[in-house]
Amino acid sequence: MATSQGRTAGSGDRARYAQLLDHAGRTTVGLRAAPGAPGARMWGSGVLIAPGWVLTCAHVLAASDGRRRETGPDGVFGVAFGGRVVPARQAYDLSRPAPEAGPGAARADLALVRLLDPEAGHPCAWLSDQPATLLEDAYIFRGHDSGGHDSGGHDRSGPDAGGARDGGTSGGADAGCPGSRAAGDVHGDRAAPAAPVDTFIAVRFGARDARGLQFGSDVRVTPGASGGPLIDCDRGEVVGIVKGRHQQDHVGLAVPVTALRGLGPEHLVAGAEGLGPDPYHALMSLHDRWHWAGQELGRATGPTWFDAQHAIMAGRGRLWGVQERLQALDLLARLPAPRDPLIVEGAVGEVLDRGERPAAWSLRTWRDGHGALYQGSDPYTELRTFVHYLRIVAQLTADEVRDQPGEAAAAVREQAVRLAEFVQAKAVVLQPQDRRRIGPVRRRPRSVLVEFEPLFYDEGGAELFNWSVSEGYGQGQWLRVDVQESAGGVPFEQAREQVLRQLGGRLLRADGAAGPGARVRLEVAVPEGHWHTAAGQWEVAASTRRTARLRPVGPGRAVILRDQGRREQVDPAWLRRWQGLRTAPELQALRVRPGEGAGARPGPCAESVWRLLETAGEGALPALCHTVADGFGRDAVGVALDTGFPAGLWPARGHGEEQDCDAGCEEFHRGVRELLQGSGGVVRLPELVRQLRAKAAEAAEEGTHWARDLVLLYDDPEDPIPPLFADRPQLSPR
Repeated sequence: MATSQGRTAGSGDRARYAQLLDHAGRTTVGLRAAPGAPGARMWGSGVLIAPGWVLTCAHVLAASDGRRRETGPDGVFGVAFGGRVVPARQAYDLSRPAPEAGPGAARADLALVRLLDPEAGHPCAWLSDQPATLLEDAYIFRGHDSGGHDSGGHDRSGPDAGGARDGGTSGGADAGCPGSRAAGDVHGDRAAPAAPVDTFIAVRFGARDARGLQFGSDVRVTPGASGGPLIDCDRGEVVGIVKGRHQQDHVGLAVPVTALRGLGPEHLVAGAEGLGPDPYHALMSLHDRWHWAGQELGRATGPTWFDAQHAIMAGRGRLWGVQERLQALDLLARLPAPRDPLIVEGAVGEVLDRGERPAAWSLRTWRDGHGALYQGSDPYTELRTFVHYLRIVAQLTADEVRDQPGEAAAAVREQAVRLAEFVQAKAVVLQPQDRRRIGPVRRRPRSVLVEFEPLFYDEGGAELFNWSVSEGYGQGQWLRVDVQESAGGVPFEQAREQVLRQLGGRLLRADGAAGPGARVRLEVAVPEGHWHTAAGQWEVAASTRRTARLRPVGPGRAVILRDQGRREQVDPAWLRRWQGLRTAPELQALRVRPGEGAGARPGPCAESVWRLLETAGEGALPALCHTVADGFGRDAVGVALDTGFPAGLWPARGHGEEQDCDAGCEEFHRGVRELLQGSGGVVRLPELVRQLRAKAAEAAEEGTHWARDLVLLYDDPEDPIPPLFADRPQLSPR
């Protein structure tokens, strides 16, 4: 084997990697003019990476003068493999980001080609999930014309290649390469070429810089090899896509396959059929699921790429081997993409306990995070690291859809459970202290709860309160973080001012723990008589600076009111109403007002209001324009809670019962009806009300001023507020 360090490989290497090299040859393709084009010569190479998809260099698809190659109608050209030529079309070009992507957008000399024949079955290569390092054994592969003809010299490289191009001839450049064969021999096409053609070249590279992966200047890249795979035989993976040879210092260059992480919808070629809004996640999910499916029982296929990897890695004593990786990446491929790449970075950082921050897109998917965990550690430490990471991913994914209705969310929860079960099975060999540390994955807070607990009345008749602040983790799990608990208590307004002095910092800390860009929900639990509390208009510190400005909390985060009288004891009516609202095809505003024509005055509430609320349909949600601080409005809210309603809407400053409804009331009820009709379900109400508050605060939309002091009662019985202070268990954050 010719290398940059003068190492020569023997026949033992060839025998060790024979199965892998065979698979690599069968997954390497030739790119050429459309099928049937007379006198067509090969442009370059590519590699099959997912069902119907080929990865190559972008410059392979351009002529030497930079223009697009001559193709058939609609840009169709040919992909040669397995003794045939299949029609294909370019789908993505990563070398030329769209103008709207900005000058700093990622660029790479890579392109994705879609095969146009859905029945064109083929093998797929394995793309590495980790950055390439110094390779002990590596090979360059090149495609070939299905008729066995060698390609001529190749064209220039892409715009960022620094002058790289294919160079040399196939004659004596790699005479010492073990396993040199005729091109047709690799692909099962026995037609003899006109002259011997090396289908792979042995190389080693020892550097990586802004140009990509480098390999030694003594390796002459065979013409037509650009776009083909660079195989790390020690790991059994494709780690790069060959670009050519640099003209100045003559080192060989390859694009790391991790550069695919920059793939975005802006790289879609005009008129091409793409992979959706997140093409990188979609492509790698196809790749990983294809490789897992290849190992299913009863399949009539022969040996797979995984079989070759497994043979290479056997006997190395790895606790996290290629079989664990294969299953883990299949399970990760079935999960939705993380909503923010920084979530992946945070999970990796938590596992490795490191502080550095890679480029924003360098870890885009859960697969990328998996690839960042290979640290060259001892087998036990490596196993523990992967188990810890996958445990975090399972928890994060489950938390994202915990409250979402519908079949799609249920399917995600099921896949998160499958991943958690896989993790549990692999964790059984961990030491007890590691199982304890990894088991209770640290949960991210979803909300901050401010609770006012009434104590008694003082001599002057003022009601006195204690208060607490807790972080919520869902499903009734709370951690109390601040408390004012005394025998005497303080009046409500004083308790509120005490809370507000520290609430801004508490919300900011919870946001930081919840993840990059998160804004946790503020929940405020108040007793009867304080249901008019306009928590959305509370002003809190905008930063942790001692002199920080105060900002209203409602426009920037969801704010809801909870009933302080409801706790861990969930009565059937409350749960039934909640489940009805979650499954109702549409929510309807239920206007609650004194009985018409009956002269009813609250005190007890009118019988007609009881009947109205008790018989309301599953999608009904009470709406009041009266004040709920006293009188009819207060009684009506009490009846709504007693009949199980978990949600309701009213203005903090509604009108008294002595005042008739006016045009302002009609505007309020019309706005509530419109809000509920387009809500998409009760679980989206907190965020929709936040958006409405933001519009009203900015006066950005005419007709939203009625929402400035809008109060949303939102009392989820599946996440009840914690027990009273005296009985409250001290929970640890998980």
